[in-house]
Amino acid sequence: MYSVLPSYALGFHGCDAAVAERVFAGSAHLKRSKNNFDWLGEGIYFWENSPARALQFARELKARPRKAGPRIRTPAVVGAVIELGYCLNLLDAEFLELLSESYDDLRAFHERIGVPLPNNKRIGDDLLLRPLDCAVINALHETRVLLGLRPFDTVRAAFAEGGPVYPGSGVSAKHHIQICVRRRSCIKGYFRPIDEADLPAE
Repeated sequence: MYSVLPSYALGFHGCDAAVAERVFAGSAHLKRSKNNFDWLGEGIYFWENSPARALQFARELKARPRKAGPRIRTPAVVGAVIELGYCLNLLDAEFLELLSESYDDLRAFHERIGVPLPNNKRIGDDLLLRPLDCAVINALHETRVLLGLRPFDTVRAAFAEGGPVYPGSGVSAKHHIQICVRRRSCIKGYFRPIDEADLPAE
């Protein structure tokens, strides 16, 4: 009952300005990420309700480009209206239990075939590369397909990232909620975010 989220979410995707303009023009869609270190498995990634974090991420990618990732010359942000639909909502205890079960199944499979599980990897203070989490979430999706269960449309999770926002704080400097869209039709439309600093005074 509570797994289908009735609301829409606003998501923001950091990318190169040339990509953003093609999306706004309707000549392209944002592409699925298929990296084996993606935090929430395969899909199209958005920062929930945070165009500023999306732009920050795009600027970080420009400064430190990935070897196999997209090149960003001019950081930009694409906004999207997302129907969360049947959501693997990792802010809900029910789905955290599913994730734990998926880990147990994946671990047992790896033990049977004699191959070690992938490990998440820290860069500095953060787990920025998450092959284990990616494998567990992707395995959960694949298992549901094999069992004929309803597939998840989206995945949603909160993350603490970055050091404390001030000394002794329990809030991190890059706290955020991510949405990973698995069914592209959940994206109901793209839009160009408005920078309120550029608006004339009323």
